[in-house]
Amino acid sequence: MAKSRTFTQHELEAFLDEALAPEEMARVEMALRSQPKLARALVEISARRDDGVHTLGEIWRRHRVSCPTREQLGSYLLGVTDTHQSEYVTFHLETIGCRYCQANLQDLRRQHDETAEFSARRRTKYFQSSAGYLRQK
Repeated sequence: MAKSRTFTQHELEAFLDEALAPEEMARVEMALRSQPKLARALVEISARRDDGVHTLGEIWRRHRVSCPTREQLGSYLLGVTDTHQSEYVTFHLETIGCRYCQANLQDLRRQHDETAEFSARRRTKYFQSSAGYLRQK
C-alpha cells in the first residue's frame, strides 16, 4: 500500500482554485478518496473562504492579478508585444505554468487558425467565382 502524502495548506488552496498542475490535481483527488482528514481540511478552507477570511495571496490568486489579459495573450500570440511583456508572458506560461492562461492561449490559437483557414477558403471561392470574368492584357 502506498504511503499517504501530506499536502500543505498552500497546495490545498491551489487545488480548490484549480491552480495545480494536472498531475498534482490527480494526486490530491486520489488522496481525498482515502484520507477523510484531508477532505475535512478542504471543507475547513472552503468554509473560511465563505466566511470572508482571506489572505492577500488568496485574493491575488483568485482574481488572477498576475495573469495577462486575453488581449495581451492575443498580442503575444501575434508577436506584437514589447520585449518585457513577451518575456513576462513566456515566464507566466512556461515557468509558472498557469493552466488558465495556457488554456486561454490555446483557445486563441484555435480561433486564429480557424480564421486563417476560413479566409483562405473565402479567397479561393472569390478567385474561382471570378476566374472567367477577369480580362487578360
